[in-house]
Amino acid sequence: MSFKFRGVFIFLLMPVLSYAQEADSVSSLIKNLDDITLSATRFPEKSKYLSQAIVSISEKKIAALNQPTTAELLQHTGNVSVQKSQGGGGSPVIRGFEANKILIVVDGVRMNNAIFRGGHLQNVITIDPEMVERIEILYGPSSVMYGSDALGGVLHFSTKKPAFSNDRHTQFHAQFLTRLSTAFDEKTQHVQFSAATRKFASLTSFTFSDFSDIRQGKNGNKFSGWGLRNFTVENINGKDSMVPNGNPLLQTRSGYNQYSILQKFLFHSRKSEQQLNFQYSSSSNINRYDRLTETNNSGNAKSAEWYYGPQQRLLISWNVHFQHSVLGQGNINTAYQFVEESRNNRNFRSSKLNHRIEQVKIGSLNADFKKDFQPLELGYGLELIYNHVQSRAYAENILTKVQSDLDTRYPDGGSNTQNYAAYASAIYKINPKWIAQAGLRYTTNKLESSLSNKSFFPLPYSSIDQSSKVLTSSAGIVYLPNEKWKLSAQVSTGFRTPNVDDLAKIFESGNGNFIVPNAELKPERTLNYELGINARPAKNISFRANGWYTDYTNVLTTDRSTYQGSSTILYDGVQSNVITTVNKNKAFLYGYSLDVNISFLQHFEIQSAYNYTYGRIKEQTNYPLDHIPPAFGKTGLEMKKGNFVFALYVLYNSKKDSSDYNLRGEDNQLYSADVVKGFSPAWIIYNFRSAFKISEHLNVQFSLENITDRFYRTFSSGISAAGRNAVFALRWNL
Repeated sequence: MSFKFRGVFIFLLMPVLSYAQEADSVSSLIKNLDDITLSATRFPEKSKYLSQAIVSISEKKIAALNQPTTAELLQHTGNVSVQKSQGGGGSPVIRGFEANKILIVVDGVRMNNAIFRGGHLQNVITIDPEMVERIEILYGPSSVMYGSDALGGVLHFSTKKPAFSNDRHTQFHAQFLTRLSTAFDEKTQHVQFSAATRKFASLTSFTFSDFSDIRQGKNGNKFSGWGLRNFTVENINGKDSMVPNGNPLLQTRSGYNQYSILQKFLFHSRKSEQQLNFQYSSSSNINRYDRLTETNNSGNAKSAEWYYGPQQRLLISWNVHFQHSVLGQGNINTAYQFVEESRNNRNFRSSKLNHRIEQVKIGSLNADFKKDFQPLELGYGLELIYNHVQSRAYAENILTKVQSDLDTRYPDGGSNTQNYAAYASAIYKINPKWIAQAGLRYTTNKLESSLSNKSFFPLPYSSIDQSSKVLTSSAGIVYLPNEKWKLSAQVSTGFRTPNVDDLAKIFESGNGNFIVPNAELKPERTLNYELGINARPAKNISFRANGWYTDYTNVLTTDRSTYQGSSTILYDGVQSNVITTVNKNKAFLYGYSLDVNISFLQHFEIQSAYNYTYGRIKEQTNYPLDHIPPAFGKTGLEMKKGNFVFALYVLYNSKKDSSDYNLRGEDNQLYSADVVKGFSPAWIIYNFRSAFKISEHLNVQFSLENITDRFYRTFSSGISAAGRNAVFALRWNL
């Protein structure tokens, strides 16, 4: 049986190997059309009134999945594909869009900043999964409500919120978690405390996780040597040496650790509710595992060291929610963010260790309002965002410790971006069966970069300036023939404004290409058409289906260019092609997603999700668009009775043929089963999880993931997934 048909078979007919969500989990959106979404309109809204496809993951579901990072959590929902280049990573893909083409939002504040790149991003791991209360996945362009970057959709993370006391006494609560897992020797500790009165509440959280090197699966690898870690580089007596790895299944130098802190204060008065939100996350150095496995034509390692410095994220926000007789329901959210990241690399048997450090400071203000004029609901608001990027670099001699100048990744004089936007949206309830939606947003963007030290590259200019204005819109219709069915249609546009990474990056990409800035870039644009069905034809059966088509224009890609009249340049000892980023391509994407739930015998529930995406660049002979994952999904069965939960589920991907690989972009054929043409074989893993509530205060969880110890890599990944993994967790609530 081919994998394509096997995937359909699993989706439809595998109740024995399936895993159902809990009543308030992902499946709840298709069980109950009155379910509330929090992020689609920036205010609570019944999903039955919205034409956009939305999936919600609850706090109970997040705890039940019991995953070590937010990236792994998204992968295990079956609704998001995740690429990985290193142990401390995870780059979500929504409808074939990835990295800076999907928007990540935390508590209403956008995480995407001026240096979010177009390849693969690991920033999502800075969000502590133990403090996430709800995840909402908004599919398709969401630019009316969220502005730039929401081409494929939005990942909106709501972290836990302190609750007020319901009586006159001060209430105190505490929660503790300890989790151990075997495939990467995980050790996670989490503690949170809360205190509350009727008008004041506080929530404090701390999480620390330590991960050793990942052991990949040993069974099912039909490609000789693929993925095996046969060597590691060690510096012995001042000289780099390739040392044989005693256990090729152990992906050495993939371990790391990180910690997260969250503090929230909630205040309540007669007219408003205010929240002060503090979040901080940092990690150890994180090795870029895929780069450390590369060898040259002579069989020598390319890199002796390649690691990201500590990934630091600070968020401080102040949120005010209020009711006003004229303005309506209001929500003001002002925030400051600080992000620091660095790239550090040294070639094999070189004494020069390069350090490139980026710091980004972001200030933002969102003012959102909702006014009810039944049967019309009007939403409107303003958004202001400012980014400042500072880039510095130096080279270090590892033998003498002497430092020397090095070219920076971005303009060394600093870069600023400014974004100003206003939007309006409306939901009009024509009658109980027909609901119309519409939205409009106007955005202006400005970017300024300064080049102060041109000793490395004497470019014929000292600054880079760019500005753009974008009008984006959406319109949708919902038909509710009865309480069991919902039919929807939507047309929406999206955009992504070129940021500092697109416009002003001056850096060698690592593939023999040298990038020069281009100040003439225009925003990328999408036009999306979508049809959806949500239904519950019987009390115990529900399903959701969405089909969509997207036109993608002004696509940013790289093209050959010149530097001082030459198409090549000698950079860092390597003759490199000169390239620049341009708006060159047009593309199209289409696909569909299916979710089915079946409850039976009172205690059992089946859930299955399936996602398919196809994308091509419009050329004389259409060429594969990069970032398009193969069809993927999840199917499972859960039994819940009393204090005991037992679940079996499978995660699966179909194959991605060489004919579907983009060899000019970010599909990473070098790390696939075919390093020349690209090929990603199909895979399926079987998983088990259980939970037992010993008492009102103590819950025990045990999981066995990848039961058959299957070797596999998610599409475009440069590191293999974990093999058989036993997970044990204890949760105390006091």
